[in-house]
Amino acid sequence: MARSTGGSKERFMTKWGLIISVLGIAVGTGNIWRFPRIAAQNGTEDGAGAFLIAWIIFLFLFSIPLIIAEYGIGRNGRKGVIGSFIKMVGEKYAWMGSFIGFVATAIMFYYSVVAGWCLYYLLESIFATLPDSVDEATMVWEGFQASMLPSVFHLLMIGLGGLVILKGVKSIERINNLLIPSLVLVLIISLVRAVTLEGSGEGIRYLFTPDLSTLKNPQLWLEALTQNAWDTGAAWGLILTYGAYMRKSDDITISAFQTGIGNNLVSLMAGVIIFSTVFGILGSDMSDGEILDVMQTSGPAGTGLTFMWMPQLFNEMAGGKIFSILFFLGLTFAAFSSLIAMIELATKVFVDMGILRKYATIGVCSAGFLFGLPSAINLDFFANQDFVWGVGLMVSGAFISFAVISFGPDRFRKELVNTAESRWKLGYWWTFIIKYVVPVQVVSLLAWWIYLSAAVYAPDTWYNPLSPFSVATVFVQWGVVMALFKLYNHRIAEKTYLD
Repeated sequence: MARSTGGSKERFMTKWGLIISVLGIAVGTGNIWRFPRIAAQNGTEDGAGAFLIAWIIFLFLFSIPLIIAEYGIGRNGRKGVIGSFIKMVGEKYAWMGSFIGFVATAIMFYYSVVAGWCLYYLLESIFATLPDSVDEATMVWEGFQASMLPSVFHLLMIGLGGLVILKGVKSIERINNLLIPSLVLVLIISLVRAVTLEGSGEGIRYLFTPDLSTLKNPQLWLEALTQNAWDTGAAWGLILTYGAYMRKSDDITISAFQTGIGNNLVSLMAGVIIFSTVFGILGSDMSDGEILDVMQTSGPAGTGLTFMWMPQLFNEMAGGKIFSILFFLGLTFAAFSSLIAMIELATKVFVDMGILRKYATIGVCSAGFLFGLPSAINLDFFANQDFVWGVGLMVSGAFISFAVISFGPDRFRKELVNTAESRWKLGYWWTFIIKYVVPVQVVSLLAWWIYLSAAVYAPDTWYNPLSPFSVATVFVQWGVVMALFKLYNHRIAEKTYLD
């Protein structure tokens, strides 16, 4: 089979195309589906604002510094995550790049399932009447989950994603230029309507009111860091992959701040929409604590929150049918733009190994469908995978930080980021964060999480790898993957094509 050069000459056509495509990674169901439910999970009767404080802190102390690193590693290597990682730190660490790539790919397996949910609810909005009660909305959600339809829509979404990836970076850029502006417009329309619901102000007040005592809870900090990585795409290797297509004239520092801040503003918008809706609908009959309980129990770990409550928002407004279609169209766009980035990450790894893009894409999408089936069929398995690989993003962040430290943070900053074309020079503060703060965050939060999971949260099942939220299930799954990559490190490095 003819070797491919990995598309190393491909570039985004414009700066706008780069930012929109990277926002396509970041702005997705992590903002609209995951952020509100994680905020609700970490709220108390007094408010969810403490979670927002921790979440914003990690934007500047974890996500943006790592986004800068990913852009730099990707543009320097001009390869997928493994090839660029090897170029940065050497062949003996190919297993680290492989792990980073696998974490994002493992998330892709079940993320495609979520994308399928979005498409189903889009069609439901078009062809069915909107639910007019909590019970009716719950019945639609549970009926859908009890059928084979999640598997069918999972297949459809990953197949459509593969069609885009077959065409390369220009196709990715063109479709994101359509998807992301459409999503933002729909969210703005939904936001305006949500905040005008009677009682919505109480939901906004709840979302932004901090219960400062919860800042002593390490679980909140762990969830905030994981969610910010989910929100922004930091440490996934996705931005690193798109960074390979970055033009030399693009400013890494400016692009990183635009990516991180713009993305988190979308998350806040989505949070206001969901909390306004739930409090607006239930506020006249329930206390804050009772409403919070409803939000936390909308499916396992709140997985059904957006899908149960958004249709009811639209049922409360004039022209709700049209707005429901627009919202789920936007949500489907968001999910799809992120999904294609995940498919591209895995595909480019295999293209770098000399496999033609066509065959690499077919292989990645086939594996994605098969390994995503358990999550499509069983929500508890889905929640386990979200738990294991969501926390795995912290390890990916540590490996990216390691690569920069090995290369030399100041050298990285001066040679790869602060180029002659860059308008905003990156300061020493970034060197300090990437060299000291990110590793300390990862080590301390992981250690804290391990101790509390074993001693407080799951003292009876922490050692059981079959328990979905145990320490053991995380370490067994991470350990198997790392051991395999370490065992085949030389083979992976040898197969990865470097110019």
